[in-house]
Amino acid sequence: MATAIWQPQEEGLREICGLLEEYRSPTSDQARIWQQLQRYSQFPDFSNYLAFILARAEGKSVEVRQAAGLLLKNNLRTTFSLITPPYQQYIKSELLPCLGAPDRHLRSTVGTVVSVIVQQGQVQGWPELLQALVQCFDSNDFNLMEGALDALSKICEDIPDGLDADVPGFQERPINIFMPRLFQFFQSPYVSLRKLALSSVNQYIVLMPTALLLSMDQYLQGLFTLAHDPAAEVRKLVCAALVQLLEVRPDFLQPHMRNVIEYMLQANQDADEEVALESCEFWSAFCEAHLPPQILREFLPRLIAVLLSNMVYADDDEALVDAEADENVPDRDQDLKPRFRNSRAHGADGTDEEEEEDDIINSWNLRKCSAAGLDVLSTVFGDEILPILMPLVQAKLSATDIAWKEREAAVLALGAIAEGCINGLFPHLREMVSFLVPLLDDKYPLVRSITCWTLSRYSKWIVQAAGHTEGHDQFDKVLTGLLRRILDSNKRVQEAACSAFATLEEEAAGELAPHLELILQHLLCAFAKYQRRNLRIVYDAIGTLADAVGGELNQPKYLEILMPPLIAKWQQHSDSDRDLFPLLECFTSIAQALGPGFTQYAEPVFLRCINLIRIQQSVKADPIKAGVTYDKEFIVCSLDLLSGLAEGLGSGIESLVARSDLRNLLLQCCADEAADVRQSALALLGDLAKVCAVHLQPNLADFLNAAAKQLQPAEVKENVSVANNACWAIGEIAIKLRQEISPIAMSIMSCLVPILSNTEGLNKSLLENSAITLGRLGWVCPDIVSLHMEHFMRPWCFALRTIRDDIEKEDAFRGLCAMVRANPPGALSSLVHMCQAIASWHEIRCEDLHNEICHVLHGYKQMLGTTWDQCMGALEPPVKERLLKYGV
Repeated sequence: MATAIWQPQEEGLREICGLLEEYRSPTSDQARIWQQLQRYSQFPDFSNYLAFILARAEGKSVEVRQAAGLLLKNNLRTTFSLITPPYQQYIKSELLPCLGAPDRHLRSTVGTVVSVIVQQGQVQGWPELLQALVQCFDSNDFNLMEGALDALSKICEDIPDGLDADVPGFQERPINIFMPRLFQFFQSPYVSLRKLALSSVNQYIVLMPTALLLSMDQYLQGLFTLAHDPAAEVRKLVCAALVQLLEVRPDFLQPHMRNVIEYMLQANQDADEEVALESCEFWSAFCEAHLPPQILREFLPRLIAVLLSNMVYADDDEALVDAEADENVPDRDQDLKPRFRNSRAHGADGTDEEEEEDDIINSWNLRKCSAAGLDVLSTVFGDEILPILMPLVQAKLSATDIAWKEREAAVLALGAIAEGCINGLFPHLREMVSFLVPLLDDKYPLVRSITCWTLSRYSKWIVQAAGHTEGHDQFDKVLTGLLRRILDSNKRVQEAACSAFATLEEEAAGELAPHLELILQHLLCAFAKYQRRNLRIVYDAIGTLADAVGGELNQPKYLEILMPPLIAKWQQHSDSDRDLFPLLECFTSIAQALGPGFTQYAEPVFLRCINLIRIQQSVKADPIKAGVTYDKEFIVCSLDLLSGLAEGLGSGIESLVARSDLRNLLLQCCADEAADVRQSALALLGDLAKVCAVHLQPNLADFLNAAAKQLQPAEVKENVSVANNACWAIGEIAIKLRQEISPIAMSIMSCLVPILSNTEGLNKSLLENSAITLGRLGWVCPDIVSLHMEHFMRPWCFALRTIRDDIEKEDAFRGLCAMVRANPPGALSSLVHMCQAIASWHEIRCEDLHNEICHVLHGYKQMLGTTWDQCMGALEPPVKERLLKYGV
């Protein structure tokens, strides 16, 4: 036996137990104890000691034994494969008898460790476990059954497919052995056994192994039996199972759908909020499963009433406490939400997509889930729900002052149905907005904040209506109302108003120009009064404003309002202050909007960006010497701002680049291990190529090789946005430096052709960029690229057909013409595809290119003689019709 191989030393046992006991004390030096435990972990038998303490240290407290088990779990996660087989066997042999430990906490800890071992060594590596689990299930001893079920449920959660595999020595797959026993536990008198069994089976809904597929009727019968279980945690699992089945295999539920809907309606009103929340997910899942809507139609009156009722704030909702947050109370660090941003994207359809942060989506609860359910119902049933919903909404809107939560829920409902029911609501939009605008001044902060959000949901149509007098007055009222709320004394309202205003800015664009002075005054007033968290949203609103109005901002009277406070804040933040990030993003938008007008502010901004990148690269190289933590986001935001400067200043940035070491810093960033750093670096590379390519020349081959590396199949699969920017940057360099890229043209082409030839699952933008860049290569190096035309013409022409008419498409077709001139036979086998690509143009505005394409087509017509008509016969009539404009 393994115990004969290894026995703990009394002294080691005592020291480890002592440390674990000491670690539990709130007054202990936990960092020192942790370091000591880490030192012990270097010994090869440390995990054996922990297993012994967990399993056998009966004189010690449950807490100490649990601590040993949790430390063992963490240790095995990282070192299991390094432990010798005899020691592995020892640990396993100690754990199995403890599956049924008398203490529930110990049983649970043992189950966790067992699951980690199975994850590391697979089910096949521990056949004794399977036998032990079956024996425990069949024992009728509660402790053994619960301990085994707890372990199995964790294995099912962590590696469900591991049990649906053949195991040597077993006639059946483990899941086939366990599934019937799990169904039996559905009828257990013990809540914990019913819960663990159901949780285990639920893990297989997505995988749908044969064992579950063949037992589906039994599973459904079990779910229906447990649907009214006295334990809320079991009912919650029933709801979760029905939602998952609806998402994965709705056909199983269809014969029972009326009963399931009836049950979910009841569960949606369960006294336990977690059950109600889980069941509420059903309505979105139903709509997204594309089932016949008539199944749900008859239930709509009851369902909408339930959803609206659940959208009223619960008395214990944390938002009710947050709503009292006064603007003068400083933000705590935990109030600052983590930032999620996208690095700069470039090329065909390249956009800087921001994370959508709706006011109602922070932490998920029944209220928000109900609003989301109403939203998705409105997209399926459209205006059909209005006769049911609107009387309920109107009743809540006229609620007494004390019932403000009802009024708030009604406003939330109006926002939720904005997209789905707009056809029915649009004729009443003026009346509705007239009702909502006064609610911006409601005495209750949460009514004011939700009104901001709801108005933002209608901003597209409010802007559309601004074309006539009444609609223009309405737009002005909404705009000034939101600006008023931006200066609210309540932090939550400030946040909602700023976010809503940013949405309105995106929709309104040029409509904002007459109001710019008023808008800037309000935003800069907010800038002066906001605490740190909401300041980030003001930066976003200023950046969005710059994007929306563009060059309109470039007037002295506006710049005098906007720039001094921003520059003061810019100078106030240290180079290690993370509050710089939203300010850097804001400056990026302003630089792009002002264009050459930003020149007066450019040099200090440019130099600060260079310095931030340099600092972080030094920190990364030697963090101990630097004494601060490396943070790549400083680099990403700085690179993006430099891109904004290049885009805004154009060739005006050249003198700044010439006097800096940007080229060397950028080259390091293009090879950085972090994908988002490479993505932003390659975007800047392309932007610099457009305006001052001469400064890239000393390292041209290095830049092109770094970019080409991002087009390897593994990189494309892993980081498509990086590949997209790399592809775009290569194309921009090609058309600026032309023949200078010829030494690496073949290498780049060998990366682009596989992308165009293996399009399945690839991003549309990457395919378009690859087609454009290949065309640009062909344009500047036709003698090299044209030699290989027969290998890529067909997929290349297919990709060219999807690109919209623009200057980049013109470049690609110039490449096509140049390559055909250099090697006419190279395109012969793909002539039909080339004609289809040419026919994809709606209009070629460049006369030279139009003439070149005419010359190419007439050349082939002359070359082919009588077979030309045969080629034309293979084309669709619309394609032939479009080719007539080229005289063929």
